Amino acid sequence: MGELPQLMAPETLGDQAYRAIREGIISGSLKRGEKVTERGLAESLDISATPVREALRRLEQDRLVERVGPRSVRIAKFDESELREFTMIEDSLRALSARLAAQKSTVAQRRTMCELLDRADELLIEADGVGAGSERERELVVEILDCMRQFHTVIDQASGNSTLLQMLHMVDAFGADERRGSVLHEVNSDRRSAVRDRYRQHRAIYDAIAAGDGERAEQLMRVHSRTSNTSRLAARFSG
Repeated sequence: MGELPQLMAPETLGDQAYRAIREGIISGSLKRGEKVTERGLAESLDISATPVREALRRLEQDRLVERVGPRSVRIAKFDESELREFTMIEDSLRALSARLAAQKSTVAQRRTMCELLDRADELLIEADGVGAGSERERELVVEILDCMRQFHTVIDQASGNSTLLQMLHMVDAFGADERRGSVLHEVNSDRRSAVRDRYRQHRAIYDAIAAGDGERAEQLMRVHSRTSNTSRLAARFSG
């Protein structure tokens, strides 16, 4: 028998609720340690409680929420040692993802990576022309961070490894909102140049991937992830 085409399963309300709540946690709209109820989330999403309950079960498995009652959960909040361990895992996973992307990425994926970097460069040029510490600069930095998040997502997808993607999907949610906050803080401090240095690392990572140099891509991504996470943890636990 010949190979049959893949069937595309429609996204259920439970899938949509999972994605929406997870994004709320990543963006910081749902604060770490905040207690939320199934009813409150259902009302916010304008759906019934059943798909929300399904979504929360999945988020419990992801360790993003903790059950505190029959119909309520708390957004997970981790201590310093736990977060340091998460970042060590993330550093290794992202490094492996970059190595695999150098070996397996498609022309279209590499084009998308390059377009995201070019867009971020345009935003950076604009940011250099506005007042330091202004609201417009903040908006531009957030847009740049969004481009970088998409850049990393494309690299992850280009790895072509479903197990790795699932693991990255989990660790990605543990600090995205804090990463954004720490970068915005650094931009308005004497660590502004450090942010610029980390930003430039993205282009070097792309160049290694485009050249098919998996070893160098892995090395560069490991350093980039480690310096980014070290800065984020220092911002969170300083003082």
